[in-house]
Amino acid sequence: MTNVQQMQQVMKQVQQLQEQLQKQLESLLVEASSGGGMVTVKMNGQKQVISVQIDPEVFASKDAEMLQDLMMAAVNEAGRRVDEQLASRVGNMAGGLNLPGLT
Repeated sequence: MTNVQQMQQVMKQVQQLQEQLQKQLESLLVEASSGGGMVTVKMNGQKQVISVQIDPEVFASKDAEMLQDLMMAAVNEAGRRVDEQLASRVGNMAGGLNLPGLT
C-alpha cells in the first residue's frame, strides 16, 4: 500500500472518529451536586447547563454568598465530569484506530 493510500485510510478513520465523537457529545449528560445535594446541576456534552435544582433550605438561610459558592462548585464539577467522560470515550474510540506504520 502506498503512503498516499495509507494517509487516505487514516484520514477516513479520523473522520469516522470525529462523527462518533459528535454523537457522543449529543447524548452525554452528567449530573453533579454540591453542599451535600443542596444544589444539583445537569450538563450536556457541550457543557451547557440543562437543569439546576436548589434545595429550598438554601433560600431559607438567605445567604446569597453560600448559594453562589454552591452553584459555582456544582457547575465546575459537572464540567470536570464532562471532560472525564469525553476523555474516556475518545481514548476508547482512538484505541480502535488502525494507523499503518505506527502499530
